[in-house]
Amino acid sequence: MVTLTEARQHRTVNGWVAFLKQADIPVLRQTARELTALQERGDDTGARDITRVVINDPLMMFKVLTYANNHRSRHQLQDLVQVEQAIIMMGTSTFFAEIPAVPHVEDVLNQHVPALVDLLKLMIRAHRAGYFAAEFASHLMDLHAEELRVAASLYDFAEMLMWCFNPEAMGEISKRQAADKTLRSRVVQQEVLGFRILELQAELVQAFNLPSLLNDLMDEQRAHLPRVRNVQLAVNLARHSADGWANAALPDDYKEIAQLLHVDVERVMHIVGVPH
Repeated sequence: MVTLTEARQHRTVNGWVAFLKQADIPVLRQTARELTALQERGDDTGARDITRVVINDPLMMFKVLTYANNHRSRHQLQDLVQVEQAIIMMGTSTFFAEIPAVPHVEDVLNQHVPALVDLLKLMIRAHRAGYFAAEFASHLMDLHAEELRVAASLYDFAEMLMWCFNPEAMGEISKRQAADKTLRSRVVQQEVLGFRILELQAELVQAFNLPSLLNDLMDEQRAHLPRVRNVQLAVNLARHSADGWANAALPDDYKEIAQLLHVDVERVMHIVGVPH
């Protein structure tokens, strides 16, 4: 077993994977509140009700999919990529018994308010990316739009986990990048953490037995494939519109999305909800 202190000191991907595999992954307090309300409704609560709550919280989504893929029956050969499908397979009673909505992100970071603020922003952005990806997929008549929602929502899950468990280091990365806009993320991550977050994410997908499709959909090397392109563009749009619709990178995003969806830029701006 690797303790949190050891993971922070050793600064290796393997150390963090070993720690995170047995860590209690936190979720949003709001998620816990809503799930408690659903649990109290008893038999009136179905998989769809639970799914509506889970997809608002990328870390809860992560917990659901890792549990589902590590507890598949022998007959079930396919990876579970969609949240509702995973909850149906395990059943609502198993969901409530085996996937606790604790601890809460807000409690884990109660001594690190700036880190909490940055994490919440990242989680909101991830949720928006998921929404955009599902919208684009629906527009393209993709029958598995929910897979793209999950991939876009979990695109930065390793970074979320590092904010939860290594807030000082993540704050240092933020500070350095704010001071020098030309600093590349991967360079400063390597200096501060001892590895790139992308490397950690790739290892976590395997260690937690997440669906390999998620790795494919998040893989920048496959950006020529339409579904991967969808996820990338949704993530970029969520990032660039996080503080409003004035970011200089957005017009290029609209053009690329227009190419993906085979529509004009005006239509894209309408689809993604740019205010007039």
